[in-house]
Amino acid sequence: GQLQTLEGCSTISDEFGNLLFYTDGSTVYNAAHVVMPNGTGLKGNSSSTSSSIIVPLPNNPDRFYIFTVDTDDQNYRDSEGLHYSVVDMSFDGGLGDVDASQKNIPLLSITSEKLTAIENGSGNGFWVITHFEDTFYSYELTATGLNTNPVTTTITPFIELVNVPFT
Repeated sequence: GQLQTLEGCSTISDEFGNLLFYTDGSTVYNAAHVVMPNGTGLKGNSSSTSSSIIVPLPNNPDRFYIFTVDTDDQNYRDSEGLHYSVVDMSFDGGLGDVDASQKNIPLLSITSEKLTAIENGSGNGFWVITHFEDTFYSYELTATGLNTNPVTTTITPFIELVNVPFT
């Protein structure tokens, strides 16, 4: 691959294990290891521990959501939070394209560097989950699309935000 990442990255393959694409949260590479059209400038960061996660749109083999979280090594409050971008694999001869009209869509203005996804209880979609301080934010993705209103869960412990510059 073409990634040179400090920490986070994500990849996705088809049901046969063939590579579709991968990203460090900032740049998206196709299976030929070439930057996808519109595949630069995503709002993740390769220095984020979970810079991105790729989730397929249920019942649509051509569309994938890339969720990104960034970091700011100088002052955590300068981070841009959780965003998503959509990849359509039917473009560029089947190698995919980041949809310019659905790129870097903001979901949450500030979050930690943590990001995960799990199948929902109905088996017809996924929950994409991030965390900040003492609250988990869960966004559901089903065949009808992404619900941008998160289910929130507040639980201890409160994880203090680093609010002084790193040296």
